[in-house]
Amino acid sequence: MRKALVLVVAVLALMPACRKKQSPPDVAALIAQLQSPDVQKRGQARLTLIALGEEAAPALAGMLRSGGAEERLAAANILWAMGPRGRAAVPELAQALDDGDATLQLTAVMAIENVGPPAAPAVPALVRALGERRDRRVRQAAAKALGAIGPAARAALPALTRELRRESWPEAEEAVRRIRGHAPGGAEEVNP
Repeated sequence: MRKALVLVVAVLALMPACRKKQSPPDVAALIAQLQSPDVQKRGQARLTLIALGEEAAPALAGMLRSGGAEERLAAANILWAMGPRGRAAVPELAQALDDGDATLQLTAVMAIENVGPPAAPAVPALVRALGERRDRRVRQAAAKALGAIGPAARAALPALTRELRRESWPEAEEAVRRIRGHAPGGAEEVNP
């Protein structure tokens, strides 16, 4: 009986500590931790930033604007993992398409694709990526991103159909279907 009473008292003493609200993670500290030489700290910072979502997106957008090459790539990767919660960084992701690094371009396009319809402001940059890029992976990813944006990417239809006239391109065909509001993988006519 006495052990049970001690246990109850101990649990009651700990309850206020359990009810304390934890302070939100410090986004600036997490961003700084991304440069840590400790792989585990970097990984934990990435996971925490992904979990924060919208709260961390502006800081990651800042990294895309002014960070070094590795920092910019890390920011784009984290934003890709955030999906639609990273929509605040869409302008910076679109701007990253003008970078000379094909890996950063590809990662930025994939992040835009994961944002989906809210990434509509990136349509002009994605259209440029269709025609100006020599890296086929970036062009294919840009077509997929336009398809993920859907009907809001209607302005891209002329560029996509121009690409389809040049060559058969499944990503562009699928993008046209999605932009026109058709079910993915359908057998609709995609030529204008």
